[in-house]
Amino acid sequence: MNLKKLIQGLDIVSCEGETNREITSIHYDSRKCQKNSMFIAINGFNTDGHEYISEAIENGATTILYKNEVNKKQSHITYIKVKNSRLAMATLSNRFYDYPSKKMKLIGITGTNGKTTISFLLGEIFKQWGVKLGIIGTLGNYLGETLYKGTHTTPESVDLQQILHQINEEHIPYTVMEVSSHSLELNRVEDTNFDIGIFTNLSQDHLDFHKNFQNYFQAKAKLFHMTDKANIINGDDIYGEKLISLSKGREIPVYSYGIKNNCDFVAKNIKIDNKGAFFTVNIENNSEGFYINIPGIFSIYNALAAIVLAYTEGIPLEITRKALSNLPGVPGRFEMLDTNTPYGIIIDYAHTPAGLENILKTIREFSKGNVIVVFGCGGDRDKGKRPIMGEVAGLYADFMIITSDNPRNEEPLSIIKDIVPGIKKTGKPYKIIEDRKSAIKSALAIGKKDDIILIAGKGHERYQIIQNEIIPFDEKKIINQLLGEGEVDAKDD
Repeated sequence: MNLKKLIQGLDIVSCEGETNREITSIHYDSRKCQKNSMFIAINGFNTDGHEYISEAIENGATTILYKNEVNKKQSHITYIKVKNSRLAMATLSNRFYDYPSKKMKLIGITGTNGKTTISFLLGEIFKQWGVKLGIIGTLGNYLGETLYKGTHTTPESVDLQQILHQINEEHIPYTVMEVSSHSLELNRVEDTNFDIGIFTNLSQDHLDFHKNFQNYFQAKAKLFHMTDKANIINGDDIYGEKLISLSKGREIPVYSYGIKNNCDFVAKNIKIDNKGAFFTVNIENNSEGFYINIPGIFSIYNALAAIVLAYTEGIPLEITRKALSNLPGVPGRFEMLDTNTPYGIIIDYAHTPAGLENILKTIREFSKGNVIVVFGCGGDRDKGKRPIMGEVAGLYADFMIITSDNPRNEEPLSIIKDIVPGIKKTGKPYKIIEDRKSAIKSALAIGKKDDIILIAGKGHERYQIIQNEIIPFDEKKIINQLLGEGEVDAKDD
């Protein structure tokens, strides 16, 4: 694309060099630059892109877009300075890929918990409907049945627009995207055309980034000013109620769902066991029954969001009903392992106070024995939630093993010490085992008949982040290895 056309209307501070040149690709990673590409220097959480401008040029970049000062400039390179490089990157990416979101129906899901599960529920519904669906989120990017690995819940704007463009190339008419608060605050989804927004809930997470709940909420709320067809909102959540009030001024329909409040779609006649949940919803004056193969009240909320979306799109109720009952589960979300042990083992991604509370409450409802939980908290993230996680675990579990999660650049024991005060408030017994594999082994060793062991925090992740290293760590494989090699003697008494 011609550079002069590409940067037209951009908020430019200064421009040095030739603008009548072709740009073949746009990158924020200098290693991916090639001949005639544009390199955009952005400030990341750990690195500053301005430090890699020389490397980008060596790899073929002929245009550099930046925000901070650049001291050494080369005469054959075009240098464009802007006020906000992330915002500029979103604008340029949309233009470069010819505004791909306008050529599909794009559904954005935001909230602290439930985004991934709702995406998978919708994936099964659309599959049963016979319509291809793209999914962009925590577990990767699905183009129909093909999975591509991702690095963020919501990709950086260049990657996002490239993925949306690829979805168009595959003739996939719908896309569901998990929209993180980071992506909304950091302009990753700027200029993206959303048709429908779904709000799940808001609980403590990411306050290391947002600083307070008001900022966190305002970041999430941005999505619901970017939609142009409809908004679907959890009316039982206090922030959902606020969002409904804020959405009333817009000329698009707002559909609320819930269990307790007077919502448009309300789940009633709820029955939950250790296999799943049944409930009814009044739709067009008929009481419609649904069953989902994931236990818990939180699963009903997730199912409701999917049901409402399907209804607004005119998907027959029989298809939605069949899809919800067919989906075996979501990787790393209340995943009950088949281990032939006298106790149950569940892996879940729960890494927030609300997420941990939801799953422990559900387990407590059907557990006939003790509830044992292995968990930790991530490093370089919201420290305020650590003692809250400890207190939640102590309230609902019988025994806790506190361990390492993704410590990143923090000392694991320092993170664990932040969790312990919350547990002590409950007076429940606990053990500290820093090494996560050893912690899992200890839990398996003390588990008895009818107990439930919850391994929380990592779910679908197959790695640990220690310092700047990504180390393979597949909990399902580790559990099977510990049990299969006889390292753990499962107790029947």
